Amino acid sequence: MAAWDQKRGESAVSIMLADGNPLVLSAMSEIFGKDPRFSLIATSATAEGFLGTVMRMPVQVGVIDWNLPALGGAKLIEVLREQPNGPRLVVYGEESADTARKAMSSGAAGFAARSGTVERLLETCLAVAKGQMVFPFLDVRKLQQDPIEQLSKRERGLLEALSKGLTNRELAKEFDISTNTVKFHLSNLFEKLSVKNRTQAIAFYYANRAARGDF
Repeated sequence: MAAWDQKRGESAVSIMLADGNPLVLSAMSEIFGKDPRFSLIATSATAEGFLGTVMRMPVQVGVIDWNLPALGGAKLIEVLREQPNGPRLVVYGEESADTARKAMSSGAAGFAARSGTVERLLETCLAVAKGQMVFPFLDVRKLQQDPIEQLSKRERGLLEALSKGLTNRELAKEFDISTNTVKFHLSNLFEKLSVKNRTQAIAFYYANRAARGDF
């Protein structure tokens, strides 16, 4: 697609859409396809399809359903966060402060409510393409109050593996580190969660998931 404003030196934003609802995906495709400010690269009904495409083709912005089959929005964002040239992601989800909070915590660049206007979605994507973060008002204190949000990626992985009953030796094998390194990470993990042992850490993990509605 040609540049939409050559006088200002602005090119069309390359974009990919992913939504498990075929009606929503079709409607969004028509909206972005007709807007000269965007160049619609592809669409997908699954997280795997989205991931496969953006790993092969350069895409500036991705609009994804938070409940996208089968990985889900959070996992997809986590995977793409590790890619240096991955697209900036806008979560298109139900209007909920909790969903917006989860999207922000996962590393999304923006959030647009399905109940919002079409223009709001388009403007959010344009702002994200320019490097901005776009979210509805969120009480940042709630983000800071969740200890799990303060964990490193390695510590989160250890906590999840710990919840499955893995021993220190099994954790060492799973993460390809020494048992002493496992003990070091677990010590830091327990301190951040304000717990004294692995049993309390596991209890905290499941209580946190239940409170966040992740079951």
